Amino acid sequence: MEPSVRTPLPRRVLQELAPDQHGGLDYARLRAEGIAPDEVLDFSVNSNPFGPHPAVREALARVDICRYPDPEAGLLRERLAALSGLPPDQVLVTNGTAQAIWLVALAYLDPGDAVLILGPTFGEYRVACQLMAAIVHPLPALEEQGFLPDVAQIADRIRTLHPRLVWLCNPNNPTGVYLGREAILHLLEACQAAGSLLVVDEAYVNFVDSPWDSVPLMESGHLLILRSMTKDFALAGLRLGYVLGTGEAVRALRRAQPPWSVNAAAQVTGLTALDHLEEYRETWRALRGVTEDLRAGIAGLGLPVLPTAVNFFLVRTGDGDRTREALIRRRILVRSCRSFGLPAYIRIGTRRPEENRHLLEALAEG
Repeated sequence: MEPSVRTPLPRRVLQELAPDQHGGLDYARLRAEGIAPDEVLDFSVNSNPFGPHPAVREALARVDICRYPDPEAGLLRERLAALSGLPPDQVLVTNGTAQAIWLVALAYLDPGDAVLILGPTFGEYRVACQLMAAIVHPLPALEEQGFLPDVAQIADRIRTLHPRLVWLCNPNNPTGVYLGREAILHLLEACQAAGSLLVVDEAYVNFVDSPWDSVPLMESGHLLILRSMTKDFALAGLRLGYVLGTGEAVRALRRAQPPWSVNAAAQVTGLTALDHLEEYRETWRALRGVTEDLRAGIAGLGLPVLPTAVNFFLVRTGDGDRTREALIRRRILVRSCRSFGLPAYIRIGTRRPEENRHLLEALAEG
């Protein structure tokens, strides 16, 4: 018998990597407790609660799953490019914005590179960068300032650190803060001076009342824009996002992207959703009013509710984990913000009015 040889281990950085925690249902726990997913009102995610357009479901039923999808998602890429006012070679369609984040890290980071992450924010920026053995430097906005980033401080930090990448979620998850054009331009100028790439994640921008157009700022060559169709078009189960950048940047990301990343169902439903863009816009407008009604209802219970530009917001309950556990016993799920470094808060994503009333009743009863 041959002498045993030590089994190869994964890369050390992977062994030491702390995964991020996300919202959404814990399916294993639900199975263990005998709870069907449909029994839970899920306020822990930030998706459009009005669901996909009926035509999207009809298109999904007609998808030919026996055929390989277009590896470049060509038709969808052309539509998204036209919508953004760009040529198709400046657009990359991805398997959700999460894949876009990982592709950016894979394409741009070498071991030891410095990365600046403007927090508190989505944890996958950190995970993707640490997987590439980059050195992550978090720069959190302060609670006492309403989590509004100090743009001048950030710009100074960029000029001093010379990070390879600067990550900004705008509107930000979980705080709901949305920075205007002048603030982003200030950061972009600092990135140009430092030789850094500013990555702006606009996954929630369609939920904003009056969003500004960031696309013209890409002319600097120091900006990548990430967008999602998962949240606003209610396609979470299909995973669909895209990247806007210079032709050179998009080509680099495409080389890093696995083949057939975007499946046929996602491509077809994405195209169909864009056919009904105006109907979706009506739901986004309606959702703003519903969100304000829910915020007012929670504030009326005596709980501090933070301002927001989008369809989700922070509520200070003192102990987010305890609030989450109390509500899940009532088949209501909210997001504890401990993983964001905010253990005193929960994050609530607005649902339909009748569902929001159930949450208000549960919070009122304690």
